[in-house]
Amino acid sequence: MNMRAYLSEFTGTAMLLATVIGSGIMGETLANGNTAIALMGNTIATGSILYVLITVFGPISGAHFNPAVTIAMLISKKILMKDALIFIGLQILGAGLGVMIAHGMFGLEILQISSKLRQGPSQGFSEVIATFGLILIIFGGLKVRPEAIPALVGFYITSAYWFTASTSFANPAVTLARSLSNTFAGISPNNVFMFISCQFIGMLVALIIIKKIFSSED
Repeated sequence: MNMRAYLSEFTGTAMLLATVIGSGIMGETLANGNTAIALMGNTIATGSILYVLITVFGPISGAHFNPAVTIAMLISKKILMKDALIFIGLQILGAGLGVMIAHGMFGLEILQISSKLRQGPSQGFSEVIATFGLILIIFGGLKVRPEAIPALVGFYITSAYWFTASTSFANPAVTLARSLSNTFAGISPNNVFMFISCQFIGMLVALIIIKKIFSSED
């Protein structure tokens, strides 16, 4: 890896979080209390920006923007340990910057702590399923249709926003960053550990299933 790849992960993750938080703020502002409309706006913007970011940055860094993806790639020996650690650090920093950018664009207090509770077994289980599906789609796509990865991930996250009770965070860096925004897309710091733990469980289960489905061995 080189500096271009590192900068891509930092920039891409920042842009992703600016979109997630910013579209949540905009959606809630325009929805006049209709949560479904607010979520729709948040969903469309997030799925769309993922398609754009993965298309642009994929050839440079792989466009992980997600520690769970990076660790899955490390376990699968598709990335070196040094690069994985740098990626994860930059993803977390980029995500935090993206949140602050969104707050600044909407004239909100830059530094915040979320009070939005997302708790209970159903939320945790949803994150297991959301992350399982994301990793499965990425690795399966790389195996059968690598050129389709941007669309596959964008469409998957768009659908997972609606079929999971947690609205599919599926990303430890995103989860940490969203705890720093007391807006529509926020999550209370008290719920962060459960979300991240369940995301890694989903990632590990996905790697087991991927090996069974996509192995070249009969």
